[in-house]
Amino acid sequence: MTTISNRCNAFQLHPMSLRLRQALSLGTLLGFAGTALAGEPHQHHELQATVITAVQQDSPLKVVTDPKAPRQPVPATDATDYLKTIPGFSAIRSGGSNGDPVLRGMFGSRLNMLANGGQMIGACPSRMDAPSSYIVPATYDQLTVIKGPQTVLWGPGASAGTVRFEREPERFAEPGSRLDASLLVGSRGRLDKLVDGAVGSEQGYMRVIGSQARADDYRDGNGDTLPSRWEKWSGDVALGWTPDADTLIEVSAGRGDGESRYAGRGMDASKLARESLGLRFHRENLGGLLSKVEGNLYYNYADHVMDNYSLRTPDATGSMPMPMASNVDRRTLGGRLAATLTWQDVELIAGVDAQRSERRARRSSYDMMSATLTPASAFAWNKDAGFHNYGAFAEATWHVAEGDRVIAGGRLDRAWAKDYRQSIRGMMGSRPNPTAGVSRAETLPSGFARYEHDLSGWPATLYAGLGHVQRMPDYWELFSPTMGPQGAANAFEGIQPEKTTQLDVGLQYRSERLDAWVSGYVGQVRDYILYTYTTGMMGSTSRADNVDTRIMGGELGTRYQWTDHWTSDATLAYAWGKNSSSGAALAQMPPLEARLGLAYEQPRWSAGALWRVVAAQHRVSEGQGNVVGKDFGDSSGFAVFSLNAAYRFSDTLKVSTGLDNLFDKTYSEHLNLAGNSGFGFLADDPQRINEPGRTLWAKVDVSF
Repeated sequence: MTTISNRCNAFQLHPMSLRLRQALSLGTLLGFAGTALAGEPHQHHELQATVITAVQQDSPLKVVTDPKAPRQPVPATDATDYLKTIPGFSAIRSGGSNGDPVLRGMFGSRLNMLANGGQMIGACPSRMDAPSSYIVPATYDQLTVIKGPQTVLWGPGASAGTVRFEREPERFAEPGSRLDASLLVGSRGRLDKLVDGAVGSEQGYMRVIGSQARADDYRDGNGDTLPSRWEKWSGDVALGWTPDADTLIEVSAGRGDGESRYAGRGMDASKLARESLGLRFHRENLGGLLSKVEGNLYYNYADHVMDNYSLRTPDATGSMPMPMASNVDRRTLGGRLAATLTWQDVELIAGVDAQRSERRARRSSYDMMSATLTPASAFAWNKDAGFHNYGAFAEATWHVAEGDRVIAGGRLDRAWAKDYRQSIRGMMGSRPNPTAGVSRAETLPSGFARYEHDLSGWPATLYAGLGHVQRMPDYWELFSPTMGPQGAANAFEGIQPEKTTQLDVGLQYRSERLDAWVSGYVGQVRDYILYTYTTGMMGSTSRADNVDTRIMGGELGTRYQWTDHWTSDATLAYAWGKNSSSGAALAQMPPLEARLGLAYEQPRWSAGALWRVVAAQHRVSEGQGNVVGKDFGDSSGFAVFSLNAAYRFSDTLKVSTGLDNLFDKTYSEHLNLAGNSGFGFLADDPQRINEPGRTLWAKVDVSF
């Protein structure tokens, strides 16, 4: 048993010592880079003198980008932060880090997110540790986004889209090494350090990646400080065997941890630990019909602690006046095996995948008489949920004629879930769980077909695709709601799988000076899973229901090179949804958003500006949403202007800098959490959490 102590002060650094540490870190990295550059040249990745302000679509419904590249606003703290720069994405904001990504208004497991081929699933019942919070974008080599239900290759349930963060295997023609390193310093204590190095030969390699990042509470445009500080670290190592140019066998392992406090939650994340193991292999150019065989196995473990005393002082007047803590974990094991077959004008990828996971929880205990806390770690784990999914898939690309392609695929999944809870919490305390020991299973088909046509005489492609996905409710939809649909014992018993049917159409154009694209979609979701929140004298409740919805929207983007030095880009994204069952607007839909960028580039330096404009959102459904957020009124529009610059000293050393929110605008995002009363926000008057005010940052990249 331990006496409660507050660690908030330990998290802070004196401003002078922080600036000194940042200066020393920057000087050390520059000195290290200078020493390295003075020696013998090494194989390296050439650095470009640009800062990314908008990510353009690469091909029909597909975005491919380099997550290591500097971007504006200030480089990402996690996967959600990075995805926000891609048209169609937004985020449910909760402060400085660990938001939840939203694609075209769709949230949660509707968006399939993979990191190096595996899923890292969070454990918090309110997604305080969203899967995206365990991903450090700069430690990956490539980010691929496929919008809509337009692939079946990467797991079940991806009705909104698929996100893949990938690390490329290393290749050395002769014994050698490479090293990429970066250092970022910024306003309000922002300090990121990253080292990514590899050594190897033609026969194999070893890659080591380490990152550490932190930030203090930020200030909004009014100068008010918002609880938002966070700190994270991660480390990964990979060993690869490459006996020839067509073969790879790689094993990998990684760990990480962090903490974060949230202005919009009653608890903070005092532990965000993860452990990862992976094995992947591929063999190419096999000859005959079979051209490639690939597979991977992965193990991911999330260990998360949330409490109300480590990073804040318990609110004596709130609903949790005494110190409280909860420890939850999620263990996930999965794998995939696929083969690629080619025959004349047809390429077929077929395979199987599987995943098993379980979630456990334990809580602390507080003795009011002695004012002592027995931590959660002193108690035994209680398993409350188990999941299995087994799937088979096939996806083919048929080159019907020159300039005409048909891409189609199908998959079949067998999903299983079991409720291990002996009791469940309600407004009146704990009660016996009517579905204790009950399991349920669903057989879920999905498929799509898309036609692509290259216009004769034009560097453009037209496409149209129809997709259908049936998605098993995830942990948060089966176990987190207080209640299920009317007549059901709880959400586990009553919530049915979602069924999404969506048409995607668009145009992709690419010429010497102009890149342009437009994509639109319209769809219907049967049994859409919607949360409704109510607050009464006995407390707050959440109910999950199945409703029918209609969705539509689209994105467009352009990039035009006016001269050899001047380039402009623009993107626009809009999402619309309606609850067909009630006739109301579909909750938690992002507003219309535009990004306008202008850049001047020389071979060694660049300067640019970004103007982000977001419309007001009046199509809301108050009190409804998802497990993380709900609509609590209309939101105002805003516009934010930012500047950036970069200078490339050589092929191996670059410095980039940015000034985000130049005019210190006070604004908040529509998808947001209401400020928590424990930090002084009014409980009966929901207030969105404002975004950071003027922010200055600088980043040094070294590659040799």
